[in-house]
Amino acid sequence: MVETAKEAMEPVEVDILGLCQDMFSKMAMYLTGELTATSEDYSLKYLEMEDIAVNISRNLKDLNQKYAALQPYLDQITLTEEQVAALEQAPYKLDTYSKKLEAEYKKYKRQ
Repeated sequence: MVETAKEAMEPVEVDILGLCQDMFSKMAMYLTGELTATSEDYSLKYLEMEDIAVNISRNLKDLNQKYAALQPYLDQITLTEEQVAALEQAPYKLDTYSKKLEAEYKKYKRQ
């Protein structure tokens, strides 16, 4: 059946209030679902981040213990480096002293 122009222009009785309530109700259900899903995602991410933080804390404690165990050896290395530096100065001092001694010897030999 084909509508005439007059029939198409006649307003259709619609329950606007009921449709608005239905739309708002469905929109509220949709938004509640979206927010629930987002909240669950954030909860999972939070749990993952908590696990990561616990692992980092445990690893940091392990590293601190290892560093504390190595500290005496590091102190020995530092002491050895300082002693080597002092020993390196000995040949320079000896060279300077021998040059002064040679100069004194030559001076004494001339007299």
